[in-house]
Amino acid sequence: MNIFKKFLGLTTTPNKPEAPKQSASPYMRQSQMPLDERFMTNFKQNGGKFLYCENLDEIISNFKSIIDENDWSDTNIQCYDKNLQEKFKNFPLKYSKDIEATFLFSTCQNLIADDGSVMFCSNQINERKLNELPDYFVIFATTSQIVNNIGESLRGIKMNNQRQLPTNIISLKHFDTNHENDFMSYGSSAKNLYLLLLEDL
Repeated sequence: MNIFKKFLGLTTTPNKPEAPKQSASPYMRQSQMPLDERFMTNFKQNGGKFLYCENLDEIISNFKSIIDENDWSDTNIQCYDKNLQEKFKNFPLKYSKDIEATFLFSTCQNLIADDGSVMFCSNQINERKLNELPDYFVIFATTSQIVNNIGESLRGIKMNNQRQLPTNIISLKHFDTNHENDFMSYGSSAKNLYLLLLEDL
C-alpha cells in the first residue's frame, strides 16, 4: 500500500479492526537502562547530590569541595566507620557520636537502582534512627554496590552476614528536606545527601 495514501486516509481496502493498544509502562524504558544509569536518574529525581569519581584522589578532592562549600571544617561529624576515618584522616574533622553533629559521614549497604534510594543498616549507623542522625549525609559508595531493588539488597545482607544479621535496616529515599514525605516513607526524615560514588567495576 502506498504510504502516502495510508497517511492521507485514501485507502480503498477495508479497515481491519486494530488490536487494542497496550499502554506502555512508565518503567519500561527505564528498565532497559544500565543499572548505574537507572540509579543515577532516580537518585537525582529524589533530590540527591551526586559526584561520580574515577579514583580515590577524585573522592578526596570532591570531599574537600563539599567541606569547603558548606564551611564544615573543624566541626563535629558522626562517623562509625574506622576505615573511613583513616582514609580521610588529613581533614580537620572531629569524629563524634553526638546527635548534634554537623553531618553523617558514612558508607552504605547498597544503592537501589529501581527507586534511587540508599540502604543502610547497623553496620553503618549502629542503632541510630533516622531522626537521631544529622540533617546532612555525605556517603562514600562504589558502583559495585548498586543493585536492582531492595529485595536484592536484603538477600545480599543475609548471604554476607550468616552468623548474625545486622539490625536497624533503613532505606532512605528522600534527599530534600523541603519535600514532604509520602506515606511510603513510613514517617522517616528527609536528609540532604551528597553521594561520592567511586567507579570500581
